[in-house]
Amino acid sequence: MAQPARNSEGFLEHAEDWTPAVAEEIAREDGLALTEAHWEIIHFLRDFYQQHEVSPPSNRLFVKAVKEALGEDKGNSIYLMQLFPGTPAKTACRIAGLPRPTNCL
Repeated sequence: MAQPARNSEGFLEHAEDWTPAVAEEIAREDGLALTEAHWEIIHFLRDFYQQHEVSPPSNRLFVKAVKEALGEDKGNSIYLMQLFPGTPAKTACRIAGLPRPTNCL
């Protein structure tokens, strides 16, 4: 299967090209095997994007948004870093097929 076009950081050029299979491939490139816990955050991000037409702009706001939607046990930076190592908002948004968060390095 041909992969959709992505920019130099691995983000999809066109968000509408995203599929769960694309997410699996991007995650594999990051050394991640997606679990139910990953998918819960991915679906949360895609819903967030549909509602607000923007990715959470920073890790801090990503954590806060997850906490408000899914509770304190999931809305904390340690949990999210375990799922999406490095910069959780950036990694999760890339896998979810969303634009790069504006304030993430």
